Amino acid sequence: MTGNSTDTSKKISNKNYEAELQRLQIELVKLQEWVKHTGHRVAIIFEGRDAAGKGGTIKRITEALNPRVCHVVALPAPTEREKAQWYFQRYVPHLPAAGEIIIFDRSWYNRAGVERVMGFCTEQEYREFLRSCPEFERMLVRSGMQLIKYWFSVSDEEQERRFQKRLTDPTKQWKLSPMDLESRKRWVAYSKAKDEMFAHTDIKQAPWYVVASDVKKHARLNCMSHLLSLIPYEEIETEPMVLEERPPQGAYVRPPMNEQTFVPELHRDLL
Repeated sequence: MTGNSTDTSKKISNKNYEAELQRLQIELVKLQEWVKHTGHRVAIIFEGRDAAGKGGTIKRITEALNPRVCHVVALPAPTEREKAQWYFQRYVPHLPAAGEIIIFDRSWYNRAGVERVMGFCTEQEYREFLRSCPEFERMLVRSGMQLIKYWFSVSDEEQERRFQKRLTDPTKQWKLSPMDLESRKRWVAYSKAKDEMFAHTDIKQAPWYVVASDVKKHARLNCMSHLLSLIPYEEIETEPMVLEERPPQGAYVRPPMNEQTFVPELHRDLL
């Protein structure tokens, strides 16, 4: 087997998966409140091959969280002006402030991955990135930011299976781009680029953590558990919320319902 050789013969049951997912999401809510309360700053980078399962994991992490505290940054291709900037400049405005968690769905590591493999940057730009990236990340960590980097590792066979599924699933066809199809042809080139990237940027202050992702549910739970283990959060005690009895609302008479335009209930017959 090429790439990740995770044993996929034993998969978690749906019942156990849903129970563990709920438990972890409750813990993530506690983490969120701790981050907000303490002013901690967290930046989480998700990288990996196309169809490796990054998006699904990000969705499970964020779906129970407050988007004002934790939000996802997924930048489009750089504009002509951004191409003329210092390479890291377009990412800096999105870094977390105190009490925020920022998740980068792809990041400055585009230069070491797709730009390197597809020839979108020069050799000099690529080499400069490998030199300056560790310095940039050490600077972020020295400033008090916690930087966490995940690489989702998927096997050649499983990636191909997911690509084929996307071709036939109308809800997932948007996930396939011409760039994805081209990257499919360059498996070895992406492997070499990833290995060289790790050799230069797997630093003590911000190491890479590899997530085996041939089984999506396993990858999600493993990543979420690991993320929780990296941040020294505690449950923040808050005053319990009490729903008091509503006071009298007066004699206000609302306009007739037939004066409002309602959305047609087209699915009522399906009940």
